[in-house]
Amino acid sequence: MEKGIIFSIEEFAIHDGPGIRTNVFLKGCPLRCVWCHNPEGISPYPQYFTKKDERTICGYEITSDDLANQLLKNKEIYKYDKGGVTLTGGEPLFQPMFVIDLLKKIRPEIHTAIETSGYANSDIFQKVISQLDYVLFDIKQTDTVLHKKYTGVGNELILKNLEILCSSDIDFVIRIPLIPGVNDTKENMLNILSRIEGAKFLKRVELLRYHKTAGAKYSMIGKQYNPPFDVNRKPAIYNVFESNHIKTIIL
Repeated sequence: MEKGIIFSIEEFAIHDGPGIRTNVFLKGCPLRCVWCHNPEGISPYPQYFTKKDERTICGYEITSDDLANQLLKNKEIYKYDKGGVTLTGGEPLFQPMFVIDLLKKIRPEIHTAIETSGYANSDIFQKVISQLDYVLFDIKQTDTVLHKKYTGVGNELILKNLEILCSSDIDFVIRIPLIPGVNDTKENMLNILSRIEGAKFLKRVELLRYHKTAGAKYSMIGKQYNPPFDVNRKPAIYNVFESNHIKTIIL
């Protein structure tokens, strides 16, 4: 039985995999994306979170048994519309042993999905996706220098794991956050297209437009939000995927 740190469980989610789902948010992320929408998920440890002058602890330890039992209570609801559980964060692959142990306990009763940056040792990535039914794979930037500049890490592991995913028999979605002046270029979109084109189990591409509200949480954890791009500029949208017969959703 493994122990993990999570910071939120959200029921009745509809945008993070098929059907109605429960999203489990895990603490800890090795990336430092300058536009991060969930800064409270970056630290792997519980931390203070202040909202409307009320100070609480964000994050708590839970065993894989306790979390599995909690999730399994809704297994009949998930079956009703082919929903399930999605692990997100933070970065779920930051707590791989906990994630693998949890997935083994809830499958096959529950449809399982993960939202991941793909930044993990490839052996770990393969072990985790072998326990999944569905993957939401985030791609930010194909240029490794720019990727490191804006996320704090290179993208070599991410691109290697993307290749593994594209060769697998697991249904997956590509998610691209469109950040103005950072990755919203036609060149970047075409480079992503070249890496996913022809993948048999690719369901669609989701283009996620940047929203200024992304910075609202930073003050709640005692940090400032000063992204090195114009938050008032709308990101460019180059939908090279739809024209190449890949279903695309712009959110």
